[in-house]
Amino acid sequence: MRTTVLFIASVAYIGYIPFASGTFGSLAAMPLFWVFDRLCTASVPLALATFVALVVGACWVAGLADAFLQEHDSHKIVIDEVAGYVAATLLLPLTWPVAIAAFFIFRALDVIKPFPAGYIDANMPGGPGVVLDDVVSGLYTNLLLRGLLFLGVLS
Repeated sequence: MRTTVLFIASVAYIGYIPFASGTFGSLAAMPLFWVFDRLCTASVPLALATFVALVVGACWVAGLADAFLQEHDSHKIVIDEVAGYVAATLLLPLTWPVAIAAFFIFRALDVIKPFPAGYIDANMPGGPGVVLDDVVSGLYTNLLLRGLLFLGVLS
C-alpha cells in the first residue's frame, strides 16, 4: 500500500524530482484541463462532482503520504498541485493562453499563499492541510483568469 500511495501522491514519482517538484506537478496536471473541459461539455454537474472527488481523494492520499514520509507537506507530495491546477482551470475556456496563464498565476499564488491558503497551510493538519491551500490558490487563479477573460486580456 505504501508504494501505491506514494506513487499517487507524488504523481508517478514526479514529486521526487529534486528541484521545483511543485512546478513539475503543476505541469503534469495541465492535460487535466482538457479532460475537465470534455467533462464540462458532457455535464457540468459531472465535472463538478469529479472535481470534488479529486480533492477528497487527494486529501486522503496526501494524508497517508504525510504519515508514510513523516513530513507534513513534503515536496514529494504533488497531488495537491494537481488539485490546485484543476481548480484554476475549472469551467474556463480550453485555450492555450488560459492554460499557460493558469499555470503561471497558480504557481505564483501557490508560493504567495493568499488568505486563507497560508492559514490552511500553517494550521490544518494532514491531507487537508496539504491539499486545500493549493485548491484555494487555484480558485483565486480561476477568478483572476475570469477577470482577464472579461477584460479581453486573454482569449
